[in-house]
Amino acid sequence: MALRSSSEIRVGNQACLGWWLVVDDGQGRDRLVDGPFADRSEAAWAAVVHTEEVRAVYGVRRPDGGLHRRPSPQELAWLGHLGDQLHRLPADWDAGLTDEDPLATLVVEVTAALTEAGLPLWDAAGDGAALGGACVTAEPGLDGVVVGWRQHDRMSVEQVHGLVADISVQAVMNRAVADVLWLRGLDVTPLGEEAGGHVVRYAE
Repeated sequence: MALRSSSEIRVGNQACLGWWLVVDDGQGRDRLVDGPFADRSEAAWAAVVHTEEVRAVYGVRRPDGGLHRRPSPQELAWLGHLGDQLHRLPADWDAGLTDEDPLATLVVEVTAALTEAGLPLWDAAGDGAALGGACVTAEPGLDGVVVGWRQHDRMSVEQVHGLVADISVQAVMNRAVADVLWLRGLDVTPLGEEAGGHVVRYAE
């Protein structure tokens, strides 16, 4: 075990958070095998030398040698970014949906999958409305979430490259969005013509 001494994980008698390499102890608990590391990439490099199947976890070491897990700075930044994307949804996007409604959860999961792929949601009511992005709408009548792509105003409104380019690019982007969600394990069904969107549901 390559754990650092306690003096290396405490500053001013305060425990320091960091990345640790852990393995399952066979009883559902994490057993620390290395750490702490300043960032995930450093932990990933250190994992290469271990023969056990280790994984990187963020937290602080307990006095008994276990680990108190904590959200990492990267995870907190991601959650903040995801929240910003969800705020781009229409103000009434969840009207008629309860907190336990699977469609509400699916909207969040679809938004997360697209955001992780680098595809932002369309900020229809914001300053960036002209920039375009993914359109995500819960449709209880279809028992799914309708997803499509909105191009930049130059393509969709001004059509500076012509109608054919507008329709063709729209079809390509809708397929790309659908492929991302399909690869993430969701059921994706075309809605309308090729340039239309898709209905996304949980796979059975």
